[in-house]
Amino acid sequence: MVPVSKDLLPIGRFARLCRLSVKQLRHYDDLGLLAPAWTDPASGYRYYRPAQARDALMIGLLRAMDVPLPVVARVLSGDERAELKAARDRIEADVARRQRGLRLLDRVLAEGLPEHEVSLVREPARRVFTAREPATPATIPDATGACVARLLPRMSPESLLIGLFPLDMEEEFDVRVTVEAADGDDLLPGGAFASAVHVGPYEEIPLTVHGVLAWFGDHGHTPAGPVREVYLSDPATTPPERLETRVQIRVEDSQ
Repeated sequence: MVPVSKDLLPIGRFARLCRLSVKQLRHYDDLGLLAPAWTDPASGYRYYRPAQARDALMIGLLRAMDVPLPVVARVLSGDERAELKAARDRIEADVARRQRGLRLLDRVLAEGLPEHEVSLVREPARRVFTAREPATPATIPDATGACVARLLPRMSPESLLIGLFPLDMEEEFDVRVTVEAADGDDLLPGGAFASAVHVGPYEEIPLTVHGVLAWFGDHGHTPAGPVREVYLSDPATTPPERLETRVQIRVEDSQ
């Protein structure tokens, strides 16, 4: 039995020291994240050593930044730098996604939902090389960039670069980018497509995708994925507001 002494703080005092609630400390104990130094076997009352405050403060700080509890546990186990860097990268990606969302909202607030001229076109089948990268909705730009980088050795100034994105966004999916080549090892199917040209930054392409999908609703057609983005401009030499991208969605019920 460990006697209560000045070296042990009752849970209430320790909670105030660490800016946590008693309920939180009990929860972290139950999870095995921060066990008390001693628990009174008769009353079940928890006591902590002052030296445990550093770990408790770290837990509170990381949780306030929405760092998941499993990551917090690994930080406390000693792999601090790698885990904190990974948590930082996730937060940065989330901030970037939210900033893109804010810019889209600002445009909608200023201009309303944009109107797009949608036409029905027939596309031939194409021989292509394909790069694919796992992604989430927040990491689409990075995944697309990684695909393009892998295709650079196969590209020429005349190359047709096409991004392929799922029609129904799930938590995880594959982003694909293709480049047309006579000796390509993949076949990109042809068919009838609803098509519209997006002018502006890539991050605003979802507005045009929604415009094309609205066309499907207006005309009673059924869309079939993936969504195609045909990149018509060179982002290295074209200002973002002047980038042109053809958005195409296959018409499933068209002959």
